[in-house]
Amino acid sequence: MLNSRINRWKSRAATLKADVHALSFACRDPRVPWAAKLVAAVVVAYALSPIDLIPDFIPIVGYLDDLLLVPLGLALAVRLIPPAVLAEHRARAAELLSQPRQVSWVGAAIVLVVWLVTLAWLASIARHLLSE
Repeated sequence: MLNSRINRWKSRAATLKADVHALSFACRDPRVPWAAKLVAAVVVAYALSPIDLIPDFIPIVGYLDDLLLVPLGLALAVRLIPPAVLAEHRARAAELLSQPRQVSWVGAAIVLVVWLVTLAWLASIARHLLSE
């Protein structure tokens, strides 16, 4: 029973992820009405943004905005987009998500360098504070 619930939640999360990608494609489609583009853009920006309306560190309430606002915004945007256009963008999103991801060694190197510089900076601050 627990396994089936977990699988349903994973499936739902995958569907939401695919819909966010589909909406990002729909935002740039000239066949989509401007109101739908506006709603879709806000939903995509909020879903992908690291900044939340209610911070996640607040117990229980912190995740409610992610669990309620994103699906509700997706549902609204999906209703505003013509069904044929949405189906086309959902297929494109599914194709994109099914492709294996390629590792960007340049991106990984940049992240590694940023972490190393940050750690060196923190170590120098700690050394300075401990020497006083």
